[in-house]
Amino acid sequence: MSLFTKAEIRQINDCYDDLKREIGKRFDNERMEKVDKAFIFANAAHDGIRRKSGEPYIIHPIAVATIVAHDLGLGATSVIAAILHDVVEDTDYSVEDIRNLFGENVSRIVDGLTKLSGEMDTRQALTLKKMLMTLSDDVRVILIKLADRLHNMRTLESLQPLKQLKVAGETLYLYAPLAHRLGLYAIKNELEELSFRFKHPEDYNHLLYQLHDQEEKRNYLVNEFIAPIRQRLAEEDIECTVTHRLKSMFSIWTKMHTKGVTFDEVYDLLAIRIILKAKPAISEKRQCFEVLSLVTDIYPPKPDRIRDWITMPRANGYESLHVTVMGPQGKWVEVQIRTERMDQIAEYGFAAHYRYKDAATTENELDRWIERIRDHLANSEYDAFEFLDEFKLDLFASEIVVFTPKGKTIKLPKNSTVIDVAYEIHTNLGDKCIGAKINQKLVPPSHVLQNGDQVEILTSENQVPQQAWLSYATTAKARSKIKDALRNENHRHLEKGREMVEEAIRRHNVPLVANTLRKIVAHYNLNNKEQLFSEVGMGVIKLDDIGSILSRKSKNKFIKYWNITFRGKGKGTETLSDEEDDQETAPILDKKKPFLLKENPDHIAYSLAKCCNPIPGDDVIGYVSSDDHVIIHKKNCPKAEKLVASHSHMIIAAEWTKFKKLSYLTRINLSGFDRIGLVNDITTIISKLHSINMRSVKFDTRDGLFEGDLFLYIHNTEDLQTLIGELGKIKGIDKVTRVENLND
Repeated sequence: MSLFTKAEIRQINDCYDDLKREIGKRFDNERMEKVDKAFIFANAAHDGIRRKSGEPYIIHPIAVATIVAHDLGLGATSVIAAILHDVVEDTDYSVEDIRNLFGENVSRIVDGLTKLSGEMDTRQALTLKKMLMTLSDDVRVILIKLADRLHNMRTLESLQPLKQLKVAGETLYLYAPLAHRLGLYAIKNELEELSFRFKHPEDYNHLLYQLHDQEEKRNYLVNEFIAPIRQRLAEEDIECTVTHRLKSMFSIWTKMHTKGVTFDEVYDLLAIRIILKAKPAISEKRQCFEVLSLVTDIYPPKPDRIRDWITMPRANGYESLHVTVMGPQGKWVEVQIRTERMDQIAEYGFAAHYRYKDAATTENELDRWIERIRDHLANSEYDAFEFLDEFKLDLFASEIVVFTPKGKTIKLPKNSTVIDVAYEIHTNLGDKCIGAKINQKLVPPSHVLQNGDQVEILTSENQVPQQAWLSYATTAKARSKIKDALRNENHRHLEKGREMVEEAIRRHNVPLVANTLRKIVAHYNLNNKEQLFSEVGMGVIKLDDIGSILSRKSKNKFIKYWNITFRGKGKGTETLSDEEDDQETAPILDKKKPFLLKENPDHIAYSLAKCCNPIPGDDVIGYVSSDDHVIIHKKNCPKAEKLVASHSHMIIAAEWTKFKKLSYLTRINLSGFDRIGLVNDITTIISKLHSINMRSVKFDTRDGLFEGDLFLYIHNTEDLQTLIGELGKIKGIDKVTRVENLND
């Protein structure tokens, strides 16, 4: 007997009926029976289990299966695996049980989707690593995982705000780029939109209002723009569909923030899509270029905004022609031209390779990407977070194409260097690289490549990987290979240094306790004990003054509670305990409650991150370091977003209290039309606001225009917004914005 109410049982059955209607058109009776079997099994396994929202848990795997079928167009095996994807993780059933009941293919996919046990700090990274290992055999693991994440994002309202922030941050950091890399643009856009909504709700709602406010004007422009194109295509007997799409809200918001422009200054809000019904006797490329010619006959193109991804598709298989043209009312409009086949690949990405078995380009690109993943996974010593960071590099980068001396094409992320090409060709070539000839010109390994460069790698048998290479290596493959080589070398130095440090401590008859090592690390201004051992082993640190270091009293209050094991020679090991160290009791940080930011911290120290320079009133979060020191970041800080995604267990909610005494350095950028008395008007307004003090003013005037920076000491965001509002009223000032970077 079910543990759910009759109403909940009806809800479950209604959801499953929706799934059956979706797949009923494509699946035969045999496949439908297998899906029914999976549903009955999963429904019984999850009976009585509820989600955070309170609804029966089984609704979630049904919804994931619906996304798999409808949004990805996958088959019965994928739908069954989606229905069963949480059974092993959340119930007493095993992968072996799934294999016995549903076969090898389904069990392998479910196993790849099942989270690993372990600490919260590494679980997500390890889970991804496991999924990618399974990906080598079956791409459907990742596709179903993306469907799982999409449904979780659609139902994020039921979670607490801090949890919403963590999940949304993780989605933006990893899953949206992953969807992009696989060519799943529709899913990528929805993941970004949902993440944007929960991470920045005020900006989201404001932008939503602006888009709604201009909807009527935008629709008029679309109709006016499309009409002559449709007429011309009909005259040429070209069978096609002409649609339009609005640039995603997240893309608009990102452009506004990265480019420093207003909503009205985002010129590419609209995109027109022309989807051709290709004629069999003519190449698709030729037909698309014919339409491009017709469009540019009607509207003049922007010369630097023509993109040909048909001749050379993107790494995720995407094929299309893009051109930006000047439309009616002086508005720039992007036009995308593709065939129905290309559109399917654009919508479904690598998932379309199940539909288009003859699409060799897509399959080859998929194979090459999987091969790169195998390279990442080849080193078993790879730390999970390190792996995650390196893998992320290959996901969301713009691409360039370079050529070998024999004419072979190599696709790389934008800003790739010679060393990236060398490692892309072969590991040994990378290890021995001393430079290259670019278009017959000699360049160093750090040289940044341009699209279309011809590259000949130069090597030397005496060359070995250098630490400096990491500063300009761009691809995950190159960075991982360099790190592998350096890690092997560093391990040797570290072990040698450990022995030297231990011997030096024993020589001075000092106990081998944690505080001893802290003193040495602090004296040399190092980050940790590993850095100490490594630099001693390399001979950078000589330990000549170790006697005086060890005789001092420790003043470090934060580097506490290490559990350090020294390796004795023939005497086993000595483990340092906290009891042998300082007897002081550290304040306890309650991570379940918001951390209150006070002018005079009464217990736990905190600091403001220099990467984003938050001030009281900013929307912030806290990152808890290993010593329980709290670092405060703005929620939209790129570094904070990375921390939220990869170290969510270290993130806490933070709230400002009233700040009346302390002021914080803030930078404001102004621009506009220069005139006599402008600077005086600016300083007069600042002097009237008693809560604000000025540190410096920098202005540059050229051809009647000016741009300048104000460096001010401000109590909070309320005072800042008041000042920005007053400055914006001054005659001649066009734009007033806050700048996070305080460096001149």
